[in-house]
Amino acid sequence: MLVEPVLVTGAGGGVGGVGRRILERLRAHNVPVRALVHHDDERASDLRTMGGVEVLVGDLTRGADVVEALAGCRRAYFGMSVSSAYLEAAATVAAAARESAGLELLVSISQMTVSQMDLTSDAESRQQRLHYLAEHVLDWSGAPVVHVRPTVFMENPLFTEVAAASIRRDGTIRLPFGSARTSPVAAADVAEVVTALLLDPAPRTGRVYELTGARSRDMTAIAAEFSAALGCREVTYVDVPYQEWLEHDLKSQGLPDHVFDHIATMARLHGENRYDRATNDVADLLGRPPRGFDTVIKDLLARQP
Repeated sequence: MLVEPVLVTGAGGGVGGVGRRILERLRAHNVPVRALVHHDDERASDLRTMGGVEVLVGDLTRGADVVEALAGCRRAYFGMSVSSAYLEAAATVAAAARESAGLELLVSISQMTVSQMDLTSDAESRQQRLHYLAEHVLDWSGAPVVHVRPTVFMENPLFTEVAAASIRRDGTIRLPFGSARTSPVAAADVAEVVTALLLDPAPRTGRVYELTGARSRDMTAIAAEFSAALGCREVTYVDVPYQEWLEHDLKSQGLPDHVFDHIATMARLHGENRYDRATNDVADLLGRPPRGFDTVIKDLLARQP
């Protein structure tokens, strides 16, 4: 059993709440956790009520904050919401990890698009390029790093806020994916994989794990999964021209420019069939198949006020 605290960054938020889920799973194993949060808000206050959790408020781009957070930790998870400062944060974590003599494992969350990129790629979003560079910086640091690359999250706005708006309106999922296939993965599965790696008695550093759902399928099949999970109504997929979708569906979400660019690019890459990927990494690491949209939808409904 680990007696030193495990550092968990991004414990206050992010798509799917991966950091918070990792924290909860570590505590379920009675592992002490140090949570680094960016804002001292109600989420931080909630973490302070949990036993075995030390909460630090800091900035991943500030070296002093990261050094303080890593002090005394042998294992750590690095994750951050979509941000234009992502590469600066990764470089700061890499430098701090390099100086942390006792660190034996750093699990870093990236994204699966990185596996299709090289230095000259220009079709990806700025966020995806930042992830690509961040992986290199962490590797160059010599830190004992493991990269976890999920494909698109089931909790991504493409499948939650954007889809929910059109489902409520007319029972459709409007996306510009055409007949392309995709393999979204549940945030809970990603968190469980990261937790398993952090708890591994013999850390598998230098590895890359690519996490997908159980199978790749088109949006007509995914719409049928929504129908089955919701039960009360039929949901159908409507293929929408990309520019029309940007103007009428995505812009209405009021996203910051950097996030808008990332989501818009993911939608375009979906239409180009870049997300038609499926691996066995989740099943191999967890000993069970990945979760489906049914469990994610039920979880989202349960969390609604």
